[in-house]
Amino acid sequence: MNKDKIFMNMALKQAQEAFDDDEVPVGCVIVYEDKVIAKAYNQVERLKDPTAHAEMIAITQASSFLKSKWLYGARLYVTIEPCPMCCGALILSRIDSVIFGAEDIKTGALGSKLNLNSLGLNHKIKVKQGLLKEDCSNLISDFFKKQRSLKKEKNLKANGQ
Repeated sequence: MNKDKIFMNMALKQAQEAFDDDEVPVGCVIVYEDKVIAKAYNQVERLKDPTAHAEMIAITQASSFLKSKWLYGARLYVTIEPCPMCCGALILSRIDSVIFGAEDIKTGALGSKLNLNSLGLNHKIKVKQGLLKEDCSNLISDFFKKQRSLKKEKNLKANGQ
């Protein structure tokens, strides 16, 4: 198995932790010199913080590890295409590259919905998409199926059925 797949599988394990915590299952790892320096998953519900996305938490961890606001030479592996907030933070961090699994057609900011990387900002990220796409897509699809089922179950109970 190549290094990219190994690191994406680590991101998938983080996403599974989010799934198990009833968070939208997005996970990521940041790698520097082929060493994982940060790993995180979404914690929006747990922290009651709309900015507690996996990427944002991992950026903070990686910056702390490197003792720098810049993540030059680092790669982020994430299960779902980053949103505009996360993509903006990744550009500001000067991360070298982002490798993501599944596209996010509703909020993806590296090509699916919009492309912040094409705006000519002060840094351009190298992007690779589609790594373990099916595994990443299936996890998020399963999560939302589960959420819809739970909602339906609650509605039935509320209506006395």
